[in-house]
Amino acid sequence: MPQISERAELMPSSPIRKLYPLAESAAKRGVKIYRLNIGQPDLPTPDEGLQALKEIDRKVLEYSPSDGFRSFREKLVGYYDQYQIKVSADDIIVTTGGSEAVLFAFMACLNPGDEIIVPEPAYANYMAFAVSAGAIIKPITSSIESGFALPPIDDIESLITPRTRGILICNPNNPTGYLYTRKEMNRIRDLVKKYDLFLFSDEVYREFIYTGSPYISAFHLEGITDNVVLIDSVSKRYSECGIRIGALLTKNKRVHDAVMKFCQARLSPPLVGQIVAEASLDAPREYAMRTYEEFIERRNCLVDGLNRIEGVYSPIPMGAFYTVARLPIDDSDRFCAWCLEEFSWEGETIMLAPASGFYSEPDKGRNEVRISYTLCKKELQRALVVLQKALEAYPGRTI
Repeated sequence: MPQISERAELMPSSPIRKLYPLAESAAKRGVKIYRLNIGQPDLPTPDEGLQALKEIDRKVLEYSPSDGFRSFREKLVGYYDQYQIKVSADDIIVTTGGSEAVLFAFMACLNPGDEIIVPEPAYANYMAFAVSAGAIIKPITSSIESGFALPPIDDIESLITPRTRGILICNPNNPTGYLYTRKEMNRIRDLVKKYDLFLFSDEVYREFIYTGSPYISAFHLEGITDNVVLIDSVSKRYSECGIRIGALLTKNKRVHDAVMKFCQARLSPPLVGQIVAEASLDAPREYAMRTYEEFIERRNCLVDGLNRIEGVYSPIPMGAFYTVARLPIDDSDRFCAWCLEEFSWEGETIMLAPASGFYSEPDKGRNEVRISYTLCKKELQRALVVLQKALEAYPGRTI
């Protein structure tokens, strides 16, 4: 039998999606599942986007330009200007979701064997994209005790080798909800400048910041303009995960032109998705405010409820719509699978993402889970009760 590639062997399974077969089996048994494992907002997509979808009147659904429709990119310039991100339409490349933006950034900027420093826990698919590019993730671990703040800059600098080509951050962070401070961002900037590294900055959650602290974009940092590659997506802010529209922003012409080669090879980003995303930029301010206020209430409901359960601890996330919580369990992978395979309470169970999948090292995150608060408060409250019952019944409970 022919062998699959070494790359395929190295490709990690998604901690977010690998439990889906167990969830499907539980659902077939009639168990109601509270899906706390995935960042799929349940709030409605803007009417402007849905209306544009309904009004599509084309004889042919054709290719778009490889970097996306210029009208969309020009409209994005105004959107970014609201956040003091000064770019032109020619600095923006429309991608098939934020995921493709990360992959193309790695493919364009990294050689096989090059290293990227990534604070962890980190979005699990970064590892998959690094494997696809032949790059190596060099993790620097943040701790739940510090609320997942950036580790000391000296510890990060100690990881830099002649093969180091970049630093990757997610701000606000998925999976922890942490928001990097101005001081932390300036320290990252200093390292990027000192060693002439790329700064890959995933900023898809900028709308969801719940503190008085300012949002500091990588594009706000002085002196490293040509080093910055910004990753964005409409998936979260407009509840449009399914249209698969993201963006890559860079003022580095060589990086831009290199990324375009990969864009041309895949032909074009989704036509229908761009139509919906462009129209969604016209959503009124009230849409964003309603969404923002709803997620604040959900965050408070979830985190307060978690910290009332014996043995459970969650720091308060400052952004995005996730938290990483520590549970009194022996193994998060085992617990999450057990909840779907063996446990139910009053016909209900929960689906969580084991945090082990958000770390590069297999021994990390074994008593942690990522929980998304994209369900309504009523369902979150019920899910918290089910979680408490699951922890009481779990045979691998540690307290």
